[in-house]
Amino acid sequence: MHRTILGIEGTAWNLSAGVVTEEGVLAEATATYRPKTGGIHPREAAQHHATHIASVIRKAIESAGCTQIDGIAFSQGPGMGPCLRTVATAARALALSLDVPLIGVNHCVAHLEIGRWQCGIDDPVMLYVSGANSQVLAYRQRRRCSISKRPTPQYRGGRYRIFGETLDIGIGNALDKFARHAGFSHPGGPKIESEALAATEYIPLPYVVKGMDFSFSGLMTAAKDALTKHSLADVCFSLQETAFAMLVEVTERAVAHTEKNDVLLAGGVGANTRLREMLELMCADRGAAFHVPEKRFMGDNGTMIAYTGLLMLASGESLPIEDSVVIPDFRPDQVDVTWR
Repeated sequence: MHRTILGIEGTAWNLSAGVVTEEGVLAEATATYRPKTGGIHPREAAQHHATHIASVIRKAIESAGCTQIDGIAFSQGPGMGPCLRTVATAARALALSLDVPLIGVNHCVAHLEIGRWQCGIDDPVMLYVSGANSQVLAYRQRRRCSISKRPTPQYRGGRYRIFGETLDIGIGNALDKFARHAGFSHPGGPKIESEALAATEYIPLPYVVKGMDFSFSGLMTAAKDALTKHSLADVCFSLQETAFAMLVEVTERAVAHTEKNDVLLAGGVGANTRLREMLELMCADRGAAFHVPEKRFMGDNGTMIAYTGLLMLASGESLPIEDSVVIPDFRPDQVDVTWR
């Protein structure tokens, strides 16, 4: 008999609930917070989630047509504290009322797992690019003791290793900051991408890669300053080219180091066509396969939380209510990957 898991995502501006089984996605419902001005306001986003969470969950369950839920998964972090707490409260209430296991899911790991599932790949290097997160990850099996040949006892399973990440702000937030300065509404990434198509010149901007990490704050400042001397289209184009080249360089290094054959792109910024083109060219040069899941699985979604919760529950992972505190700075390399 197949398990049916309800997953609730609400780390930032997108509130979503998904229902999955081992056989596939049954349903998903979404309600998105859109600020009237500026970027995401955590308290307003949490209030939005609190207002809509009951109807979103109800719609997902009714659309799935399921008569039984076997577990409740929720985004435990990373994310905005007020938003995380709103989702966690709803997840705890559901788990208690239905008397089913509660599963706390790392948001970043969920992006990777939904990509692996939807693209049918096993062991990729993943470039994860969203508002607050920019990381290059890959799975690392734990080492075995050279004498006993048995796994070391520090933790169960392997972990996802972060090979490189942003030293300051995520690429999505960086693009949004520039977009607000340029007069665009939130989210700014798609508007920057559209404007860049009209460019006629590349403007040199700071290219900041330090070892395997990258930094975007200086690049954003330089791009804002460039608007006083160059056209908006040229600055948008140059900003994209520079930032994405930094991301692709670190991804390529990780591929070379791990000798893996697949590259997976995840996160909302992954919808950008130019970033995809650059990664595809890099993969072709290295003889690796490039993978992108459907657009609906790129941004934050309840399905990825539900599916990762399904994997975790199948491996015996669940949370007592008293241990289900949210973790705003929850890193993917803190998660014991017991299901692999």
